[in-house]
Amino acid sequence: METSFAAAGSAEPALTWVESLGGPLIAVPISALSRWRGGTESGIAAGSGSALDDYDRACEVDGLAGVIAVGDDGDQGLVLADEPALSCYLPEHRAFVRWLGADDEGDLIAAARAVLADTAIVWEECGVWTTDGPAMLMDSVTAGLELSSEYPNGGGLPDQAPVSVPSGSWTVSAVHASPSEDTSVGVIRLLPQSSN
Repeated sequence: METSFAAAGSAEPALTWVESLGGPLIAVPISALSRWRGGTESGIAAGSGSALDDYDRACEVDGLAGVIAVGDDGDQGLVLADEPALSCYLPEHRAFVRWLGADDEGDLIAAARAVLADTAIVWEECGVWTTDGPAMLMDSVTAGLELSSEYPNGGGLPDQAPVSVPSGSWTVSAVHASPSEDTSVGVIRLLPQSSN
């Protein structure tokens, strides 16, 4: 369920959190949303077929994150893999935050910022994501064309959150960390490829 939080009296904008139905999340360039087909009846996990669909390919990503093709035109999606954690995007850090364990959003975001500032953190390298500009964070089982279609019975729109990232190639690295006893966070950061 898409959730926006903002502390009362906070000057910070509300974050949009995205939850999956049980599989990985994916950031798909807005220009390629129509080519992301999600889970299909011919797929293995979401359907009864024997061919890998987009959702199956997202589920096959090993590690904390990874890059897969979207359609046949060279577009790429960034899969937030490992577990179906509630996630948001922090545009000022070009980082995804995954809610692994925290009492509240404030503690989780503070933990994520501490991880991003800690030069001793060992990051898992997860590939290079090339995008032509902004993307949409969404459940990988959902087809891009379904993001504007409400669920039956008044269930609202599928969870989604904008990912404001400039066009370019981004080195993707990720970590799970517990900067405090009560808080565990997953962070997936994007660094310009030339920063390596």
